Amino acid sequence: MPDATPTGLLDQAHALAEGSVTSRVLVQRALDRITATQRTLNAFRRVRGEAALAEAAAADRRLAAGDRLPLLGVPVAVKDDIDVAGEATAFGCGGEFSPQTTDAEAVRRLRAAGAVVVGKTNTCELGQWPFTEGSAFGATRNPWSTAHTPGGSSGGAAAAVAAGLVPAALGSDGAGSVRIPAAWTHLVGIKPQRGRVSTWPHAEAFQGLTGYGPLARTVADAALLLDVVAGSHPGDRHRPSPLTVQPAVGRDPGRLRIALSLRSAFHGGVPRPLDPAVRRAVMDVAGVLARLGHDVVEADPRYGLIGLAFVPRATAGVRDWASRMPDQTLLDRRTRQNARQGRILGGPVLRLSRAAETRSRRRIGAIFTRFDVVLTPTTATPPPRIGACDTLSSWNTDRAIIAACPYAWPWNVLGWPGINVPAGFTPDGLPVGAQLLGPANSEPLLVSLAAQLEDDQQWARYWPDGDLDEAVRQG
Repeated sequence: MPDATPTGLLDQAHALAEGSVTSRVLVQRALDRITATQRTLNAFRRVRGEAALAEAAAADRRLAAGDRLPLLGVPVAVKDDIDVAGEATAFGCGGEFSPQTTDAEAVRRLRAAGAVVVGKTNTCELGQWPFTEGSAFGATRNPWSTAHTPGGSSGGAAAAVAAGLVPAALGSDGAGSVRIPAAWTHLVGIKPQRGRVSTWPHAEAFQGLTGYGPLARTVADAALLLDVVAGSHPGDRHRPSPLTVQPAVGRDPGRLRIALSLRSAFHGGVPRPLDPAVRRAVMDVAGVLARLGHDVVEADPRYGLIGLAFVPRATAGVRDWASRMPDQTLLDRRTRQNARQGRILGGPVLRLSRAAETRSRRRIGAIFTRFDVVLTPTTATPPPRIGACDTLSSWNTDRAIIAACPYAWPWNVLGWPGINVPAGFTPDGLPVGAQLLGPANSEPLLVSLAAQLEDDQQWARYWPDGDLDEAVRQG
């Protein structure tokens, strides 16, 4: 990185507690970096400049008085589908939005831990696609190659963390929207168990498909952010028993049985060839796991027709969100089409799709009678170029994204946890990732295994280079 300022979430929290840096310095540095890269990366929809500096000053006063909280004074970012009091929640859409009057429960917990929210990061319209582009804000670009997407829909959050603008960010994952951009920007991204992180003021998000999760450069940073925001609100529909994941970072996972699965679930009859560079990267991860002492065997979950349980819930979620937009004429034509489909598939079809989840859990979960963890690619391809789907119809956009990202979404239907870990780079230097997937409540095991991999591979030593780095240096 360009200077000696601590870059990680834990690093910054420790430096603040020790008094070797102030929150004002860290927050100002984050704001400067956001400004320096906004034209290049376009990671943020809203920047809380004055408010964040005022909160940093208050954090410094608390630190000087001896207060200690997990993230007191640390700058973080939040995806723009999560409410922050005083800021609009546009969720990638155009129009005039009123500021929210209260924080989402996850943001309330962030603030209770002392974090300073410096801004809200860009997301594609209603989180529908694995790219972060739209007429309301332009295109968010990948720090590793600005000709390519960072993924989506938490693409702004991923770009901000990968470029070192903030040490970590909170995203959301409804079909891989944390894990996919994490894979394409060389980050750790955790999709927790459904309900692990409250989505209030929504009792559930996207018919239970979407959950909030961290993006960070290290497993320890992601675990810290997850533990800070985890917890239920009384109004939540899903309220799993509490657990913490930070202690698992330094814990030996033991010798695990790991299923290596390169086959994706059936969804729409779209051909889903696995890019050779992604295949090699995932096979390399499997080789490292075997070298670390785990039993790695090729085996596939029995996905069945799980796609039939996904589409009605996803399109109903688009329908619900689209109805809240202040000017629906500004919505992308593909959003309007998906909302129409959501209206058609609502009611009995939606109820049947939700009822099918229990059967899918039994069928797919059978693999965990033989294995502890499933290892798959996170995506089938490296990150596409910016604008690759600009002129496509709704149908052809869906086909393109199913072909590029067929591996992540089944775990959203199941509501179970998964973690993207960096898997390496293509010959062109583009990041790709691998998923560690587990059954219900397996976050500690997945975190322990991911940390063991990280200790061996040292992912965080790699940073984007080039013009972006110079922009950050000047910032």
